[in-house]
Amino acid sequence: MSIFRMIPFQYFDAFTNMALDEAIMERVRTGESLPVIRFYGWQPSAVSIGFFQGIRDEANLAEARAAGVNVVRRQTGGGAVYHDQFGEVTYSIIGREDLFPRNILKSYQFICDDILFALQTLGVNARFVPINDILVGEQKISGSAQTRRNGVLLQHGTVLYNVDVERMFAILNVSQEKISDKLVKSVKKRVTCMSDLTKSSMSDLIHALEIGFSRNRIIESASYSQGELERAQQLVKEKYLTETWNFRL
Repeated sequence: MSIFRMIPFQYFDAFTNMALDEAIMERVRTGESLPVIRFYGWQPSAVSIGFFQGIRDEANLAEARAAGVNVVRRQTGGGAVYHDQFGEVTYSIIGREDLFPRNILKSYQFICDDILFALQTLGVNARFVPINDILVGEQKISGSAQTRRNGVLLQHGTVLYNVDVERMFAILNVSQEKISDKLVKSVKKRVTCMSDLTKSSMSDLIHALEIGFSRNRIIESASYSQGELERAQQLVKEKYLTETWNFRL
C-alpha cells in the first residue's frame, strides 16, 4: 500500500486553494512530498472555471464582485462551478500517475469509489456515472475534474452539503430570461445534497470522507509544509490572481 499525507479540512480563498494544489504537485513530482489527500472549503464563496473556459462567458463578474465572491481559473478542465462557503466539502488527491489506473475513466472511478464508500457510511446510496459524476438516484451530489502533468495526477472535486440554486444562478452567467421558477425547479430535481438526504453535519461528511480515502492506503496525518505554503503564496501573486491567468490574455 502507498503512503499518503492526509491534510484535514481547512478554509482558504479560491486563489490559495488552486495554488496549493499546484505547489503540492510540484513537490510530489520532485519527491519532496509524499502523495497528498487534502480537504478544504472556500472562504469567501467562489466560482472556479475550467481551464478552457472564458471567464466572462461563465461568471457574472459584477454580481460576483458585489457579493464578495472570488472567481478563479482552474488548471483542470470541465465547467464552471459555484463553491458555496457553507455548502460543500472539496477534496484534492495528488500523487504520481503510477499510483492510479492509466485509463482516465478507470482512474475517475477508482478515486470516486472512496467517495461512494464515505456516502454509504452516512446512509446515502450513490453511484458513479462516467465520466466524473456521483449521483443519488438521478440527482448529482458530487463532481470531479482531473489533470495529469509531468507524471503527477491531480483530481479535485466537491461533495455537496447544501445547495442554494438561486444564489448560484445569480453568480454564474445565466441570463435573466433563463432564471425562471421552471429552471430553478428543474435544477433542484437534478441536484441533491447531504442536508436533503441525511441529518449528518458537515463534520460528519468530512470524517466520512477521511475514512473513505484512507481505505487501502497508509495514512500519515499532516499539515501543509512551510515550503508548500510559501510556494502557494508565490503562485497566488504570480499566477492565480493575475488577469493573464484568469482571462487567458
